[in-house]
Amino acid sequence: MAHGKDIKIICGNSNIPFAEDVCRNIGLRLGSTVVSAFSDGEIAVSLNETVRGSDVFIIQSTCTPINDHLMEMLIMVDACKRASASRITCVMPYFGYARQDRKAKARDPISAKLVSNLITAAGTDRVLTMDLHAAQIQGFFDIPVDNLIGAPLFVDYYDRKKFKGSSDTIIVSPDIGSVARARAFALKMGLGLAIIDKRREKANQSEVMNIIGSVEGKRIILYDDMVDTAGSLCEAAKALVEVGRAKELFACASHGVLSGNAIERIEESVIKEVIFSDTIPFPGEKPSAKIKYLTAAPLFAEAINRIFEEVSISTLFR
Repeated sequence: MAHGKDIKIICGNSNIPFAEDVCRNIGLRLGSTVVSAFSDGEIAVSLNETVRGSDVFIIQSTCTPINDHLMEMLIMVDACKRASASRITCVMPYFGYARQDRKAKARDPISAKLVSNLITAAGTDRVLTMDLHAAQIQGFFDIPVDNLIGAPLFVDYYDRKKFKGSSDTIIVSPDIGSVARARAFALKMGLGLAIIDKRREKANQSEVMNIIGSVEGKRIILYDDMVDTAGSLCEAAKALVEVGRAKELFACASHGVLSGNAIERIEESVIKEVIFSDTIPFPGEKPSAKIKYLTAAPLFAEAINRIFEEVSISTLFR
């Protein structure tokens, strides 16, 4: 039994092309909304069609400018709730603030928990996202959270390139924190795993990168959930070539945040190609020769259909 009489999909300003692509995959049109701002910066939302009794999905990545996009989503949730939507699902392909999931030192906030409280308090009934930086964030919510996995997109891509199961290819985790994620990806690819161990031996000394595992003469695929400034990614790639004597380097991540000088770093690095999903739009004005995108829209479209029809989406996690 469906939860509402029909599906209504609306979006904010964070990634309109992605929302339109999701709608095309479902066979619907994107709902008519106007998300603007007053002269003092206050966000204004207008729903130009009825959502009464509908199962509403609000597609909004909380990417740069993250606070504006978060407020847009919260206000859209409130607008739908007051317009008598049957159920409201926040579809957040990229969940901002996910890196602030614990207290790293005394008097630190846990901002991911605060954001989850805000989303719930606004009137959201469930959340759909992909590759949370910290999977335990699902437990910060008192509403259902579906955390999709982006790895199959990259597995299919590298399978077409004949990398899957190749004896001269290996998956590398760029840091210790991403080992579990990289190990799962390596199992899907049928490849071995190596790890970059970064440590600072003494204060005011540069980081030393140790490579756990043999990468000499290998084709490398660096795998992570996100690339922000690309500093760690490019330094890891440099170490793999100079210390590990790797043959060829590729990289992939679900979310291309690409803040600061990230694009320039990637362009100047030894990495041959970096693949992202389109959960976050490319921030540059001109395309990069090294950066490519795979669409996650069909995956989200399937999840939205299954949520509306109240059937299991567990097959999407495999």
